[in-house]
Amino acid sequence: GVPILQPERLKSRSFREELGAWQADLFVVVAFRILPVSILAIPPKGSVNLHASLLPKYRGAAPIQWAIVNGEHETGVTTFFLDRDVDTGSILMQQPTPIGPDETGGQLHDRMMKEGAVLLGATVDAIGTGVAKSLRQEGESTSAPKLLKADGLLDWTQSAKTLHNRIRGLNPYPMAFTHRGDKTLRVLSSRLSGSDAETGGHLPGEILRVEGSQGIRVQTGHGSLLITELQPEGKKRMAAEAFVRGYRMAAGDRLGRVSTSQEES
Repeated sequence: GVPILQPERLKSRSFREELGAWQADLFVVVAFRILPVSILAIPPKGSVNLHASLLPKYRGAAPIQWAIVNGEHETGVTTFFLDRDVDTGSILMQQPTPIGPDETGGQLHDRMMKEGAVLLGATVDAIGTGVAKSLRQEGESTSAPKLLKADGLLDWTQSAKTLHNRIRGLNPYPMAFTHRGDKTLRVLSSRLSGSDAETGGHLPGEILRVEGSQGIRVQTGHGSLLITELQPEGKKRMAAEAFVRGYRMAAGDRLGRVSTSQEES
């Protein structure tokens, strides 16, 4: 029984008139396109948004993923009043949450979705009863731009920790990837283990060894990373152990695109 409007143009007069006809006290916006100010101004109590970060940190389209990629240990959900600019309005409520050391973007999203629903309900109740207070955003802001597939490319000259954070942060979308020869190889999951000192005599992206059911250990710019799940181009996802059996990977092989100069060095 809930009416659904799907306007082709958000600035169309008919859309604005239909929303205005509801005579709503408050608009709640979650995971939607940027609305015109003329729409946000319709309800007398304003328009509120639920955002998946502790604003002003990680303003933008992909706050969950970038928080993990950047190695944050904590994030949270924020409700705030929408205004003309993106994610800059006055804060109503915030709820922090820890980020697990191996938690993926998808896992954190699902957990924060539930926490955000609770916070949003409390926010609407506070506005409805007239006890809500809002505070101007303060502190340094950071951005969380829309993710592109190119953001998933793994640079093996980076540290094992940095690569691990990118792999888990971009799971399930857009997924981290590398190359093996001329084929793309998605890297779905990894583990940080082993010695950071494993650098002598090995090149970034080099396979150090295959550790049975545990995974494939790869040299990075600092330390080694254990890859545990992969997806070859055009194939289904598989455990690293199954990949090794089917694709004959061995110590000394290289991941990533290797230039002629690199090979010679």
